[in-house]
Amino acid sequence: MKDLTCIIIGGGYAGLAALKAIKKKFRGMEKKGRRIRFVLIDKQPGHLRKLRLFRPTTAEEEIMIPWKQLLLEGFEFVQGTVTSVNSRGKRIRYTNAIGNEARICYDLLVVAVGSTVRRLNAEQGGIALIEPQAAEDIREHWRTNLRKAVDERDPEERKRLMTITVAGAGISGIETSAELALAMRKEAATLRLNSADISVYLLNAQERLPPEGGEKVGRKLGQKLSQCGVTVLHNRKAMREETGIVMLNNGDYLAAGLCIWTIGLMPNPVLQGMGLPLTTEGQVLVDECYRVQGMPDVYSIGDCARIIDPRTDKADQMTCLEAGMQGIRLGKIVMADLEDRPAPIHKSVKSNMDYFNIGLGQNGFFWIRKWGLDMTMTGKVPGKIKNLVEDYASMLR
Repeated sequence: MKDLTCIIIGGGYAGLAALKAIKKKFRGMEKKGRRIRFVLIDKQPGHLRKLRLFRPTTAEEEIMIPWKQLLLEGFEFVQGTVTSVNSRGKRIRYTNAIGNEARICYDLLVVAVGSTVRRLNAEQGGIALIEPQAAEDIREHWRTNLRKAVDERDPEERKRLMTITVAGAGISGIETSAELALAMRKEAATLRLNSADISVYLLNAQERLPPEGGEKVGRKLGQKLSQCGVTVLHNRKAMREETGIVMLNNGDYLAAGLCIWTIGLMPNPVLQGMGLPLTTEGQVLVDECYRVQGMPDVYSIGDCARIIDPRTDKADQMTCLEAGMQGIRLGKIVMADLEDRPAPIHKSVKSNMDYFNIGLGQNGFFWIRKWGLDMTMTGKVPGKIKNLVEDYASMLR
Protein backbone atom coordinates (compact mmCIF):
# COMPACT_ATOMS: atom_id res chain seq x y z
CA MET A 1 0.00 0.00 0.00
CA LYS A 2 1.13 3.51 -0.78
CA ASP A 3 2.38 5.66 2.07
CA LEU A 4 0.50 8.93 2.46
CA THR A 5 1.40 12.56 3.12
CA CYS A 6 -1.14 14.63 5.01
CA ILE A 7 -0.50 18.37 5.05
CA ILE A 8 -2.33 20.64 7.47
CA ILE A 9 -2.14 24.36 6.74
CA GLY A 10 -2.59 26.32 9.95
CA GLY A 11 -1.53 25.53 13.51
CA GLY A 12 -4.43 27.23 15.29
CA TYR A 13 -7.16 25.50 17.27
CA ALA A 14 -8.79 23.91 14.20
CA GLY A 15 -5.50 22.75 12.70
CA LEU A 16 -4.32 21.14 15.94
CA ALA A 17 -7.67 19.41 16.43
CA ALA A 18 -7.56 18.06 12.87
CA LEU A 19 -3.99 16.82 13.24
CA LYS A 20 -4.78 15.01 16.48
CA ALA A 21 -7.98 13.43 15.15
CA ILE A 22 -6.53 12.23 11.84
CA LYS A 23 -3.43 10.81 13.57
CA LYS A 24 -5.67 8.91 15.98
CA LYS A 25 -7.76 7.42 13.19
CA PHE A 26 -4.68 6.34 11.26
CA ARG A 27 -3.20 4.27 14.09
CA GLY A 28 -5.06 1.22 12.86
CA MET A 29 -3.62 1.62 9.36
CA GLU A 30 -0.10 2.06 10.72
CA LYS A 31 -0.40 -1.22 12.56
CA LYS A 32 -1.18 -2.84 9.21
CA GLY A 33 2.00 -1.42 7.70
CA ARG A 34 0.61 1.68 5.98
CA ARG A 35 2.50 4.76 7.06
CA ILE A 36 1.42 8.39 6.96
CA ARG A 37 3.58 11.47 7.09
CA PHE A 38 2.08 14.53 8.78
CA VAL A 39 3.30 18.02 7.88
CA LEU A 40 2.05 21.12 9.67
CA ILE A 41 2.61 24.46 7.91
CA ASP A 42 2.16 27.76 9.72
CA LYS A 43 3.63 31.23 9.27
CA GLN A 44 4.19 31.53 13.02
CA PRO A 45 7.14 29.86 14.81
CA GLY A 46 4.71 28.41 17.36
CA HIS A 47 1.06 27.99 18.27
CA LEU A 48 -0.58 31.39 18.84
CA ARG A 49 -3.19 31.24 21.61
CA LYS A 50 -5.58 33.70 20.01
CA LEU A 51 -8.16 33.35 22.76
CA ARG A 52 -5.66 34.96 25.11
CA LEU A 53 -4.64 37.78 22.82
CA PHE A 54 -5.98 40.33 25.29
CA ARG A 55 -3.84 39.06 28.16
CA PRO A 56 -0.58 40.82 27.19
CA THR A 57 -2.48 44.14 27.25
CA THR A 58 -2.08 44.09 31.04
CA ALA A 59 0.84 41.77 31.88
CA GLU A 60 3.81 40.06 30.33
CA GLU A 61 2.41 36.73 29.20
CA GLU A 62 3.77 34.54 26.42
CA ILE A 63 0.90 33.42 24.22
CA MET A 64 3.10 32.02 21.42
CA ILE A 65 3.78 28.41 22.44
CA PRO A 66 6.66 26.44 20.83
CA TRP A 67 5.42 23.36 19.00
CA LYS A 68 7.58 21.08 21.18
CA GLN A 69 5.57 22.14 24.24
CA LEU A 70 2.35 20.72 22.79
CA LEU A 71 1.04 17.26 23.56
CA LEU A 72 1.04 16.43 19.84
CA GLU A 73 3.97 14.48 18.44
CA GLY A 74 4.87 12.71 15.24
CA PHE A 75 4.62 15.58 12.76
CA GLU A 76 7.00 17.75 10.81
CA PHE A 77 6.74 21.52 11.12
CA VAL A 78 7.38 23.89 8.22
CA GLN A 79 7.34 27.61 8.89
CA GLY A 80 5.93 29.36 5.88
CA THR A 81 2.95 30.91 4.14
CA VAL A 82 1.07 28.87 1.53
CA THR A 83 0.54 30.87 -1.65
CA SER A 84 -1.30 28.39 -3.89
CA VAL A 85 -2.93 24.96 -4.01
CA ASN A 86 -2.70 22.85 -7.17
CA SER A 87 -5.40 20.23 -6.70
CA ARG A 88 -4.72 18.50 -10.03
CA GLY A 89 -1.04 18.01 -9.30
CA LYS A 90 -1.77 17.57 -5.56
CA ARG A 91 0.91 20.00 -4.47
CA ILE A 92 1.11 23.32 -2.73
CA ARG A 93 3.45 26.26 -3.13
CA TYR A 94 4.62 28.22 -0.13
CA THR A 95 7.09 30.91 0.91
CA ASN A 96 9.32 29.79 3.75
CA ALA A 97 10.53 31.77 6.75
CA ILE A 98 13.45 33.33 4.86
CA GLY A 99 11.37 34.30 1.83
CA ASN A 100 12.26 31.47 -0.55
CA GLU A 101 9.58 29.69 -2.57
CA ALA A 102 9.15 25.93 -2.25
CA ARG A 103 6.71 23.18 -3.20
CA ILE A 104 5.48 20.07 -1.45
CA CYS A 105 3.17 17.29 -2.62
CA TYR A 106 0.27 15.88 -0.64
CA ASP A 107 -2.19 13.02 -0.65
CA LEU A 108 -4.50 14.69 1.87
CA LEU A 109 -4.74 18.42 2.50
CA VAL A 110 -6.49 20.25 5.33
CA VAL A 111 -6.87 24.04 5.09
CA ALA A 112 -7.31 25.51 8.57
CA VAL A 113 -5.76 28.97 8.33
CA GLY A 114 -8.43 30.48 10.56
CA SER A 115 -9.33 34.14 10.79
CA THR A 116 -7.77 37.49 11.55
CA VAL A 117 -9.03 40.48 13.49
CA ARG A 118 -10.52 43.10 11.20
CA ARG A 119 -8.09 45.89 10.46
CA LEU A 120 -8.88 49.57 10.19
CA ASN A 121 -7.51 52.35 8.09
CA ALA A 122 -4.62 54.14 9.76
CA GLU A 123 -6.64 57.36 9.54
CA GLN A 124 -9.10 55.99 12.11
CA GLY A 125 -6.43 56.09 14.79
CA GLY A 126 -6.19 53.98 17.92
CA ILE A 127 -4.68 50.50 18.16
CA ALA A 128 -6.38 47.40 16.77
CA LEU A 129 -5.88 44.30 18.92
CA ILE A 130 -4.74 42.07 16.07
CA GLU A 131 -1.51 40.43 17.25
CA PRO A 132 0.73 39.99 20.33
CA GLN A 133 2.81 43.04 19.45
CA ALA A 134 -0.33 45.19 19.39
CA ALA A 135 -1.27 43.87 22.83
CA GLU A 136 2.17 44.79 24.16
CA ASP A 137 1.89 48.25 22.60
CA ILE A 138 -1.43 48.74 24.36
CA ARG A 139 0.10 47.76 27.70
CA GLU A 140 2.99 50.18 27.31
CA HIS A 141 0.65 52.96 26.15
CA TRP A 142 -1.74 52.94 29.12
CA ARG A 143 1.07 52.49 31.63
CA THR A 144 2.88 55.48 30.17
CA ASN A 145 -0.35 57.49 30.36
CA LEU A 146 -0.78 56.68 34.06
CA ARG A 147 2.78 57.75 34.80
CA LYS A 148 2.09 61.03 33.01
CA ALA A 149 -1.10 61.44 35.02
CA VAL A 150 0.87 61.43 38.26
CA ASP A 151 2.43 64.83 37.42
CA GLU A 152 -0.44 66.26 35.38
CA ARG A 153 -1.95 69.38 37.01
CA ASP A 154 -4.84 69.86 34.57
CA PRO A 155 -7.79 67.76 35.92
CA GLU A 156 -9.33 67.25 32.48
CA GLU A 157 -6.06 66.10 30.93
CA ARG A 158 -5.41 63.82 33.91
CA LYS A 159 -8.85 62.30 33.45
CA ARG A 160 -8.20 61.77 29.73
CA LEU A 161 -4.92 60.00 30.45
CA MET A 162 -6.78 57.66 32.82
CA THR A 163 -9.49 56.82 30.28
CA ILE A 164 -9.63 54.04 27.68
CA THR A 165 -12.30 53.22 25.10
CA VAL A 166 -12.73 49.72 23.73
CA ALA A 167 -14.59 49.79 20.42
CA GLY A 168 -16.42 46.53 19.77
CA ALA A 169 -18.38 44.55 22.37
CA GLY A 170 -17.94 40.98 21.21
CA ILE A 171 -16.35 38.49 23.58
CA SER A 172 -12.88 39.84 22.80
CA GLY A 173 -13.96 43.41 23.58
CA ILE A 174 -15.70 42.38 26.79
CA GLU A 175 -12.70 40.42 28.05
CA THR A 176 -10.25 43.12 27.03
CA SER A 177 -12.18 45.90 28.75
CA ALA A 178 -12.58 43.93 31.99
CA GLU A 179 -8.91 42.95 32.07
CA LEU A 180 -7.80 46.54 31.47
CA ALA A 181 -10.15 48.10 34.02
CA LEU A 182 -8.95 45.77 36.77
CA ALA A 183 -5.27 46.18 35.90
CA MET A 184 -5.46 49.97 35.54
CA ARG A 185 -7.16 50.37 38.91
CA LYS A 186 -4.46 48.29 40.54
CA GLU A 187 -1.68 50.24 38.83
CA ALA A 188 -3.31 53.58 39.71
CA ALA A 189 -3.32 52.64 43.40
CA THR A 190 0.36 51.72 43.18
CA LEU A 191 1.11 55.14 41.68
CA ARG A 192 -1.04 56.81 44.37
CA LEU A 193 -3.59 57.97 41.87
CA ASN A 194 -7.30 57.79 42.65
CA SER A 195 -8.45 54.43 41.28
CA ALA A 196 -11.99 55.79 41.00
CA ASP A 197 -10.75 58.14 38.27
CA ILE A 198 -9.96 55.19 35.98
CA SER A 199 -12.55 55.01 33.19
CA VAL A 200 -12.89 52.16 30.69
CA TYR A 201 -15.72 52.55 28.18
CA LEU A 202 -16.95 49.57 26.18
CA LEU A 203 -18.73 50.72 23.02
CA ASN A 204 -21.51 48.33 22.02
CA ALA A 205 -23.17 48.88 18.64
CA GLN A 206 -26.14 46.72 19.72
CA GLU A 207 -29.03 47.50 22.05
CA ARG A 208 -27.96 45.01 24.68
CA LEU A 209 -25.07 42.84 25.72
CA PRO A 210 -24.75 40.19 24.37
CA PRO A 211 -27.15 40.23 21.38
CA GLU A 212 -27.81 36.45 21.44
CA GLY A 213 -28.76 36.50 25.13
CA GLY A 214 -31.95 37.81 26.67
CA GLU A 215 -32.41 41.16 28.35
CA LYS A 216 -31.99 39.65 31.81
CA VAL A 217 -28.70 37.99 30.84
CA GLY A 218 -27.48 41.24 29.33
CA ARG A 219 -28.26 43.17 32.51
CA LYS A 220 -26.45 40.64 34.66
CA LEU A 221 -23.37 40.70 32.43
CA GLY A 222 -23.45 44.49 32.46
CA GLN A 223 -23.52 44.47 36.26
CA LYS A 224 -20.48 42.19 36.39
CA LEU A 225 -18.63 44.47 33.98
CA SER A 226 -19.54 47.47 36.10
CA GLN A 227 -18.06 45.73 39.14
CA CYS A 228 -14.83 45.36 37.16
CA GLY A 229 -14.88 49.09 36.42
CA VAL A 230 -16.25 49.01 32.87
CA THR A 231 -18.96 51.36 31.61
CA VAL A 232 -20.93 49.93 28.69
CA LEU A 233 -22.36 52.42 26.18
CA HIS A 234 -25.05 50.76 24.06
CA ASN A 235 -25.95 51.81 20.51
CA ARG A 236 -22.57 53.47 20.20
CA LYS A 237 -19.88 52.96 17.59
CA ALA A 238 -16.49 54.59 17.43
CA MET A 239 -15.91 56.25 14.08
CA ARG A 240 -12.33 57.39 14.58
CA GLU A 241 -9.81 58.54 17.15
CA GLU A 242 -7.85 61.72 16.63
CA THR A 243 -5.46 63.46 19.06
CA GLY A 244 -7.03 61.86 22.11
CA ILE A 245 -10.66 62.34 21.06
CA VAL A 246 -12.88 59.40 20.06
CA MET A 247 -15.68 60.43 17.71
CA LEU A 248 -18.93 58.44 18.07
CA ASN A 249 -21.64 57.64 15.53
CA ASN A 250 -24.20 59.87 17.25
CA GLY A 251 -21.99 62.95 17.09
CA ASP A 252 -20.78 62.72 20.68
CA TYR A 253 -17.16 62.24 21.62
CA LEU A 254 -15.05 60.81 24.43
CA ALA A 255 -11.72 62.18 25.59
CA ALA A 256 -9.50 59.11 25.98
CA GLY A 257 -5.83 58.42 26.32
CA LEU A 258 -6.21 55.29 24.23
CA CYS A 259 -8.75 53.79 21.82
CA ILE A 260 -8.62 50.01 21.28
CA TRP A 261 -10.42 48.39 18.35
CA THR A 262 -11.88 44.88 18.75
CA ILE A 263 -14.35 44.87 15.89
CA GLY A 264 -14.66 41.20 15.04
CA LEU A 265 -13.07 38.58 12.83
CA MET A 266 -12.71 37.99 9.12
CA PRO A 267 -11.48 34.91 7.19
CA ASN A 268 -7.72 34.88 6.78
CA PRO A 269 -6.89 37.05 3.72
CA VAL A 270 -4.21 34.55 2.67
CA LEU A 271 -7.07 32.44 1.25
CA GLN A 272 -7.56 34.94 -1.57
CA GLY A 273 -4.43 33.79 -3.37
CA MET A 274 -4.61 30.05 -2.81
CA GLY A 275 -6.92 29.22 -5.69
CA LEU A 276 -9.66 27.76 -3.48
CA PRO A 277 -13.39 28.34 -4.09
CA LEU A 278 -14.52 31.10 -1.75
CA THR A 279 -17.75 32.76 -0.67
CA THR A 280 -18.21 36.51 -1.18
CA GLU A 281 -17.13 36.91 2.46
CA GLY A 282 -13.88 35.05 1.76
CA GLN A 283 -14.57 31.68 3.39
CA VAL A 284 -13.79 28.34 1.73
CA LEU A 285 -16.76 26.60 0.15
CA VAL A 286 -17.16 23.08 1.55
CA ASP A 287 -19.85 20.42 1.61
CA GLU A 288 -21.43 18.86 4.71
CA CYS A 289 -18.31 16.67 5.11
CA TYR A 290 -15.82 19.58 4.96
CA ARG A 291 -14.67 18.61 1.45
CA VAL A 292 -13.60 21.63 -0.59
CA GLN A 293 -15.80 21.96 -3.65
CA GLY A 294 -14.16 20.68 -6.83
CA MET A 295 -10.89 19.71 -5.12
CA PRO A 296 -10.56 15.98 -4.30
CA ASP A 297 -8.80 15.06 -1.05
CA VAL A 298 -8.83 18.69 0.13
CA TYR A 299 -10.72 19.60 3.28
CA SER A 300 -11.26 22.82 5.21
CA ILE A 301 -12.48 23.54 8.74
CA GLY A 302 -12.42 26.32 11.32
CA ASP A 303 -12.97 30.03 10.91
CA CYS A 304 -11.75 30.00 7.31
CA ALA A 305 -14.52 27.63 6.09
CA ARG A 306 -18.21 28.23 5.46
CA ILE A 307 -19.68 25.23 7.28
CA ILE A 308 -23.45 24.76 7.24
CA ASP A 309 -25.46 22.38 9.41
CA PRO A 310 -27.69 20.64 6.81
CA ARG A 311 -30.34 20.01 9.48
CA THR A 312 -30.79 23.66 10.43
CA ASP A 313 -29.24 25.46 7.44
CA LYS A 314 -27.25 27.57 9.93
CA ALA A 315 -23.57 28.36 9.59
CA ASP A 316 -21.09 27.61 12.35
CA GLN A 317 -19.67 30.65 14.11
CA MET A 318 -16.00 31.51 14.44
CA THR A 319 -15.35 29.95 17.85
CA CYS A 320 -12.67 27.72 19.29
CA LEU A 321 -15.17 25.10 20.47
CA GLU A 322 -16.82 24.73 17.07
CA ALA A 323 -13.41 24.48 15.37
CA GLY A 324 -12.39 21.75 17.80
CA MET A 325 -15.54 19.71 17.19
CA GLN A 326 -15.06 20.05 13.43
CA GLY A 327 -11.51 18.74 13.81
CA ILE A 328 -12.70 15.67 15.72
CA ARG A 329 -15.32 14.90 13.06
CA LEU A 330 -12.82 15.47 10.25
CA GLY A 331 -10.72 12.53 11.46
CA LYS A 332 -13.73 10.25 10.99
CA ILE A 333 -14.55 11.79 7.60
CA VAL A 334 -11.04 11.35 6.21
CA MET A 335 -10.90 7.71 7.28
CA ALA A 336 -14.34 7.04 5.79
CA ASP A 337 -13.32 8.62 2.49
CA LEU A 338 -10.12 6.55 2.35
CA GLU A 339 -12.10 3.37 3.00
CA ASP A 340 -14.76 4.38 0.45
CA ARG A 341 -17.67 4.28 2.86
CA PRO A 342 -20.25 6.91 3.89
CA ALA A 343 -18.76 9.71 5.95
CA PRO A 344 -20.42 11.43 8.92
CA ILE A 345 -21.92 14.82 8.10
CA HIS A 346 -21.55 18.06 9.98
CA LYS A 347 -23.74 18.76 12.99
CA SER A 348 -23.41 22.05 14.80
CA VAL A 349 -22.42 21.78 18.43
CA LYS A 350 -24.92 24.58 19.06
CA SER A 351 -27.82 22.93 17.24
CA ASN A 352 -29.78 22.32 20.45
CA MET A 353 -28.49 25.11 22.68
CA ASP A 354 -26.71 28.46 22.81
CA TYR A 355 -23.96 29.33 25.26
CA PHE A 356 -20.78 31.28 25.92
CA ASN A 357 -18.15 31.58 28.65
CA ILE A 358 -16.54 35.00 29.06
CA GLY A 359 -13.50 35.77 31.18
CA LEU A 360 -13.73 38.76 33.54
CA GLY A 361 -10.27 38.96 35.04
CA GLN A 362 -9.83 35.92 37.30
CA ASN A 363 -13.59 35.33 37.24
CA GLY A 364 -15.94 34.31 34.47
CA PHE A 365 -19.51 34.60 33.20
CA PHE A 366 -21.08 31.42 31.82
CA TRP A 367 -24.46 31.39 30.05
CA ILE A 368 -26.40 28.58 28.44
CA ARG A 369 -29.87 28.49 26.91
CA LYS A 370 -31.49 25.06 26.80
CA TRP A 371 -35.18 24.23 26.32
CA GLY A 372 -35.90 27.96 26.27
CA LEU A 373 -34.38 28.51 29.71
CA ASP A 374 -31.48 30.87 30.44
CA MET A 375 -28.97 29.63 33.01
CA THR A 376 -25.94 31.60 34.18
CA MET A 377 -23.01 31.04 36.48
CA THR A 378 -20.50 33.65 37.61
CA GLY A 379 -17.38 33.81 39.75
CA LYS A 380 -14.14 31.87 39.87
CA VAL A 381 -15.54 28.51 38.70
CA PRO A 382 -16.44 29.58 35.13
CA GLY A 383 -13.14 31.46 34.98
CA LYS A 384 -11.20 28.31 35.84
CA ILE A 385 -13.28 26.24 33.42
CA LYS A 386 -12.52 28.71 30.64
CA ASN A 387 -8.78 28.46 31.32
CA LEU A 388 -8.92 24.65 31.31
CA VAL A 389 -10.84 24.60 28.03
CA GLU A 390 -8.31 26.98 26.44
CA ASP A 391 -5.39 24.84 27.64
CA TYR A 392 -7.05 21.74 26.20
CA ALA A 393 -7.72 23.46 22.87
CA SER A 394 -4.05 24.48 22.69
CA MET A 395 -3.00 20.93 23.63
CA LEU A 396 -0.50 22.08 26.21
CA ARG A 397 1.58 19.57 28.10
